[in-house]
Amino acid sequence: MNPIQNILNGFPLMILDGAFATELEKRGCDLNHGLWSAKVLMESPEMIAEVHADYFSAGADCVITASYQATVEGFRHHGLSENEALALIGRSVEIAVNERDRFWGSCTQHTLRPKPIVAASVGPYGAFLADGSEYRGDYQISEEELIVFHYPRMKALIDAGADILACETIPCMMEARAITRLLQSEFPGHFAWMSFSAKDGKHISNGELMADCAKELESCAQIAAIGINCTAPQHMASLIREIKGNCTKPVIVYPNSGESYEAGTKTWGGTHCQGSFSSGAQHWFEEGARIIGGCCRTSPEDIRAIVGWARPGLVL
Repeated sequence: MNPIQNILNGFPLMILDGAFATELEKRGCDLNHGLWSAKVLMESPEMIAEVHADYFSAGADCVITASYQATVEGFRHHGLSENEALALIGRSVEIAVNERDRFWGSCTQHTLRPKPIVAASVGPYGAFLADGSEYRGDYQISEEELIVFHYPRMKALIDAGADILACETIPCMMEARAITRLLQSEFPGHFAWMSFSAKDGKHISNGELMADCAKELESCAQIAAIGINCTAPQHMASLIREIKGNCTKPVIVYPNSGESYEAGTKTWGGTHCQGSFSSGAQHWFEEGARIIGGCCRTSPEDIRAIVGWARPGLVL
């Protein structure tokens, strides 16, 4: 069954977690590395569990696994075998599922919130390149090559028991098309959401129209939601309207803090968004978004603030 629709059947809003890397860095992790947060899967998996726990405690209905930059090719470049890489990718799901089950077993407010789900992150090909191309989409490979690239990780994540795939920060429709084809041909019983990175209020990162992407994905029943992540908050309202005007699927948004990523130095710069992230989220809900969370540089406190207005009866 569609896990997103299961939640939305009982609640008007599904609440995601927030940034992962930021929380790992707070715990002393150095992520200036080609594997980014996937490096922690190898070195300190208990820290990943702690971050998931913080977001469940903050009220999140869904946590996203630490597999965004975890790929067979990436791990191979750092000396692991294919089997070791696939085991680590699957481990990202197991950590999140175990933490979810532990949390839900001790939760006393089952009627006020849904049982949380685990979304397995499928980062774009550009994340593997680690050169910022997930914000450009200027790939030099074909759709068929993208299918070959994505298949092993998607299979490992599904086999490990993920509730849904979080295909995120996708910069071009070619990559979304490759992932959709894989879902339909190899994983017909499974669901994913498709979340793009965007350059403004109408265009995804490579310049294609958000409206056209939404129209094309509308026909795929396995795509459970369409939206935007790791994009400046000021573009959310317009992008939500572009999606809602061209498809009937739930809209998912989890923007970054408004700062910009410098691929060369692997650092964030610019200005944090003005105003409260929570008030912005309330506006995105009013515009029609039904799955909301945060991406880079957001925190459990931001998610807790969303819960504050979305579920005022829930005691955290």
